[in-house]
Amino acid sequence: MQRIVTLILTFFMLFSFSVLSAENVSTSPYVVLENVGTKLFGRIAANQQEIKKFPALMQNIVEEELMPSIDYKYASYRILGKHLRKTTKEQRAKFVGSMRNYLARTYSTALMQYKNQQVIFEPEKSVEGKKIVAIKTQIVDINKPTIDVIFKMRRNKKTGEWKAFDMVVEGISLLSSKQAELSKRIAKQGVEQVSVELASIAK
Repeated sequence: MQRIVTLILTFFMLFSFSVLSAENVSTSPYVVLENVGTKLFGRIAANQQEIKKFPALMQNIVEEELMPSIDYKYASYRILGKHLRKTTKEQRAKFVGSMRNYLARTYSTALMQYKNQQVIFEPEKSVEGKKIVAIKTQIVDINKPTIDVIFKMRRNKKTGEWKAFDMVVEGISLLSSKQAELSKRIAKQGVEQVSVELASIAK
């Protein structure tokens, strides 16, 4: 469990930015990535005392600063995988909504354990004609082994915005892991029941 929290926290470190901010609307995912964390962690630092008194404040910060940067709809569809074509529009919308709220709650919990870490970014490369880009980074923490991380970002063909949808740590994709976890449950219980379960966890 602690390992999962650590990986999720690493995810926040690198993708906690507001894509609605003009400075983050970029044609380069590398530029977006290098702007990561400024706004979110600035707010967390400025509100440490309030967060200790009112932990629910972290949920508000996550909703405002983090969730706009996550392509949770695309990630949800990838998690549904082969089950996607068997779902109705309403079922898909419910699953995406439940997954979004589940992620927001999980992010809020993990961020309560945030410590200051150093991030080393891969030099910028051309992304011309690409829709999905994998960007290598290293997370350096004092007295802990360096973590090599690959982030997968996808460009929205309508808006041109780059958003994160997966993270690969030590060869393990968090998206693929979640898909493997839920696929059997969806096959056995159905997508609606799994959506209900995810929604209950997010409360």
